[in-house]
Order: sequence, then C-alpha cells, then structure tokens
Amino acid sequence: MTSTPIAELWPTLPGGADTRPEAVYRLLRAAVESFAERGFHATTTRDIATGAGMSPAALYIHYPSKAALLAEISRAGHAAALSLVRAAAAGEGDPVARMRRLVEDFTAWHARARTVGRVVNYELHALPEDDYAAVAALRLDIEREVTALIEEGRADGLFEVAEVRTAARAVTSLGIDVSRWYTDRSSEPPEELGRRYGDLVLRMLGAGR
Repeated sequence: MTSTPIAELWPTLPGGADTRPEAVYRLLRAAVESFAERGFHATTTRDIATGAGMSPAALYIHYPSKAALLAEISRAGHAAALSLVRAAAAGEGDPVARMRRLVEDFTAWHARARTVGRVVNYELHALPEDDYAAVAALRLDIEREVTALIEEGRADGLFEVAEVRTAARAVTSLGIDVSRWYTDRSSEPPEELGRRYGDLVLRMLGAGR
C-alpha cells in the first residue's frame, strides 16, 4: 500500500534535517497502517509496537498512549491538507483557475496519502476532547478557505451557487472520500483523478454557464 511518506507530514529543521528520531517515524508509520486496517479502537499498543519492530515498552518512551499517536497523526494530516488548500487559494489566476488547482491538489493528496487520509478523517471521533477541538479548528480553516474562494467567484459572476457553505462542504467531501476507496489498483493516477474532479467541481459550481 503506497502513500505519501509519513515524514513529509512533519516539519523539518533548517537545512531539511528531520526534527524527529527514526524510532518516532517508525511508530507513526505503524500506527497509521494499524489504524487504517483495524480501526483505532481495535488497534492495541502492541500492534503498533510490533509493526514498528519495537517492544511495547519502547513505544511509551515516545508516546503515553495510542490516542497520543492518533492525535499527532490527525493534526499533521489536517495541517498538510490545509497548507495545500491555502497555497492553491492564494495562487495566481481567477477564482476558476484557483478552484481547479485546489481541487486537483486536494484530490491527488488524498489519493497518494490515502492511508493517512482514512485515519485522520474516519477516526476523528476517537480523539480525546482537546485534540478533537484542535483538529476541528483545522477542518474549519480548510472549509473557510474553500468558502472564501467560492464567494469570490460568485461575486465576480464566475460561479452560480445558491448556498456557498453547502457547496464548500461538497467540494471538500469529494476529495476526502477518495482516501476511502482509492487503491493501488485504481485506474486513474492521483493527478489524473484530480483533473477529473476539478472538471466535476467547476461544473457543480456553475463555472462557464
């Protein structure tokens, strides 16, 4: 099961040096795979430690619980998605061009990083309350970026949308759902799928009518 390397979701030090030891990345990779395959509640700390080639005791050196791992994965995954959405929304071109780029990038990311995408979007309610609130804020920021771009396009007469917030949620839901069904056997590469979803979203928003 291929996906975006887990280390790409975390910040790096100046010069590109990883900020975390290899053992932490091994735990994060194992947690992502276990949560995606079994679900959060069915996964044990032993499952994660075994997947990382470590003892359960070694896991607790880095994380107090499997919930702490889920929280970090969820925050990092949502932050990565928000970053690409912001970059596309603030890019060059009119709202139509920027929306196409946003949808293409958002869709392709959820195809490439599908195991992370499944975990951060479909295990959301397993998060502890404070961590859920932090992740919910990131999700709201993503929705706000998409909403603002749709509103800009509607104001310019480029989009025909009756209810902007509903349209924004539909746009993000399309991309998020890719992580649920996309596999190595899917016929379209992530970038091609992104282009097709871009066409669908622009038609949904009434661009070019």
